[in-house]
Formats: sequence, structure tokens, C-alpha cells
Amino acid sequence: MSAATFRTAVVHIPNGPDSIEIIDVPVAEPGPGQIRVVIAAATVNPTDLGVAAGFFHAIGLVQQPEHTGLGWEFAGVVDASGPGVDLAVGTRVAGLVAGFDRDYGTYAEQIVVAAADVAPVPDGLDLLAATTVPLNGLAAAQVVDLLGDAPAGAGRLLVTGAAGAVGANVAVLAQERGWQVTGLARAGDEEFVRSLGADFTAHAEPEWDAAVDPAQLNAQALKLVRDGGAYVGLRPGLEPPTERGISVTSVVTASDRTRLAHLLTRAAAGELPTRVHAAVQLDRAAEAHRATAKGGLRGRYIICP
Repeated sequence: MSAATFRTAVVHIPNGPDSIEIIDVPVAEPGPGQIRVVIAAATVNPTDLGVAAGFFHAIGLVQQPEHTGLGWEFAGVVDASGPGVDLAVGTRVAGLVAGFDRDYGTYAEQIVVAAADVAPVPDGLDLLAATTVPLNGLAAAQVVDLLGDAPAGAGRLLVTGAAGAVGANVAVLAQERGWQVTGLARAGDEEFVRSLGADFTAHAEPEWDAAVDPAQLNAQALKLVRDGGAYVGLRPGLEPPTERGISVTSVVTASDRTRLAHLLTRAAAGELPTRVHAAVQLDRAAEAHRATAKGGLRGRYIICP
């Protein structure tokens, strides 16, 4: 009898969407502190496009000899658990597989992960919506941690790409730390950005106290920050060089089970946006990458294995 296998998407030689391959790999049993999750949904993020294109290989963050897995976020149902795990089989969970240098990701029919890297999905949140929360929500929360509380009298914050997944979450969470948020986005996104409680602009002028840059405008965004202000980016290694006394940092998104549980609860309550553009099967991952690369989506592509 042949060993059980499952399908997962990997890249052997990164060269954009056409280098994505679907392979069969052996089913693994969870070890101590681990769970196996049958994946219902995995989000296509800009980070995944960078992996498939070889960007993270080129800067040394991926050094896999055979292949690297695609996908960071997932939602699904616990199928098996190892010793020391308090999550029952059948529990709906969402989670984050952080780090670039790995054999397998979340574009897969199943995955074995540390139970500490997932949180239960509230009953009021469907799994497709839930899968947009772990990476985008945690990235936004950790960006806001880097920003900290708004300084008294100097709390004007510009969020680029404010209609995108990370930017929209930053817009909501930064207001709770006292920032006066203005979202930079296309004119057609004004209603959505204002629905987050933020101000809106389609053409930002200089002299902001701080900028968060999900749109990766880099030096262009830095120019908009006043002397001595703050800039937070989302791509480590791609942030613009420091100038004019501006603090320049980039977030490295990390798993945080407690915070993820809180973000999922807030998403279920409608306090954080969870927008799905379309759901496609695993075999159409390359197509989803190509569409995401064109930009302008107002919601994520979801891979449903």
C-alpha cells in the first residue's frame, strides 16, 4: 500500500508565476506541540509573489536546495494533534507560517504547524475571510507597535496603499494609538478609506509626522515625512536610506497567537476589514499570482485546495 500524500505548491527555480509547481508530498504526523490542519483557504499575498520571483532568494532569505513552499496565511480545520496540544480535532483555526526558508507553505491541502502559531476562528467568521487576517493583521499590528503612540501635537500619519489589506488594518489600528490617519489611495477608494475612520488623499504633500508604506513607495514616501519624523516599511532590506533625522524601520511579521486571536475576534465583529476578491483552486495559483501582480485588487485572491 502506498503512503498517503497531499498536494502543495512550491517553486524549484524561481521565475515568476510560471515557476509554480504542484507536487505530491507524504502526509506527516504532528509531533509534540504540533497540529495537522486540513486547509480550507490560503491567501495570495505580495510576499508570495516575491518568493516566486526569486527576490527573497536573491537577498539570501531563501536557501532551499530543492524547493521552497508558497503561502504564509491559512485557515482550516484541525485534523490531528500531537502530544501536549489543547486544540481538539475539528477546531476551526487560522494561522501564520512565518519565515522564508522552508520546504512547504500554506498553498497546500494540509499542513503541520506549531499549535502556538494558530488561533481559533470565531463562529461568526467564515474561513475564507479568516485567512486574510493572520499575515495582514499581524503585520499591521506590529507596524503600529514600531510606530508607538502618537507624540503629543505631532500625530499626523500618512498610510500609503490605505485601500490594501495591510494599509487598511494599519489605518484602523493606528487611530487607536492616537494617530490622526490619512490614507493615500486611488480616488475610487475614497469611500472605503473614509469608512475606516481615516481622512483621505489621492495626492499627498510633504510634512507628515510619520508614514507607513504598505504601497512600497520607499524614497517617494520618505520625502513626504518631515525632518525627524518616522517611516515604517514592509519589506526588510528594501527600506530607503535614512535622511534628515527620520527614523526608518521595517516590520518583520512574527507569529503571535494571543494577538491573532484578538484580531480574529475583531474581524468577526466587523471592526477590521476582511476582503476577498476571488477564490480559486490550487491548480490556478499561477493565475492568481498574475492577477495580483497587476495591482488594483480590493481584496485578496484565496487559494482553496
